[in-house]
Amino acid sequence: MEPIAGYPFAMESHPPPLAEIELRVRALETLLVAKGYVDPAALDELIETYEQRIGPHLGARVVARAWIDPEYRGRLLADGSAAVAELGMSGRQGEHLIALENGNGIHHLVVCTLCSCYPWPVLGLPPVWYKSPAYRARAVIDPRGVLAEFGLALDPSTRIEVHDSTAELRYLVLPQRPAGTEGLDEAALAALVTRDAMIGTGLPKSPGRAA
Repeated sequence: MEPIAGYPFAMESHPPPLAEIELRVRALETLLVAKGYVDPAALDELIETYEQRIGPHLGARVVARAWIDPEYRGRLLADGSAAVAELGMSGRQGEHLIALENGNGIHHLVVCTLCSCYPWPVLGLPPVWYKSPAYRARAVIDPRGVLAEFGLALDPSTRIEVHDSTAELRYLVLPQRPAGTEGLDEAALAALVTRDAMIGTGLPKSPGRAA
């Protein structure tokens, strides 16, 4: 069974060699810049935006707001795109966002079996393992086994629902609020929300692990 590349993250003294698709992207980028079709400065700005300014910390704000505001939670589950736009999050790859709520007896897992469709406005760029063929294939046929590799062992009675992202639909998992967080404010709650919890491959941190 092929392991999921890129997770868990291994400590390496040098970066791994580029995958074939990464080499193709770089070659295409070089060609487009050379022909004047792409402005390198604009491209750098776009990359910096999704690597530095937009990321999982935004999705964590959405989750935390839903945990403390039942009315917002209702709007999020009814229309994810509109609800995240209330917090100033919108844009490419987030036009049609569906929020999936984990609960007792049910756990949602998100994958893109065709490529790497992902809710950029709330989670930033997808992790390496999300784009790997192993994850894309095995998340569908053996979701419980995949979650176990991420260190997430669910109760056997818990139903796992796998959701396949497409060019038309993106998903954001709304994880269950951890126990013992009743006295935390929204910012402290957001610090508990991990990227993996919003994909379904992990859970939020417990209050003692927030630091």
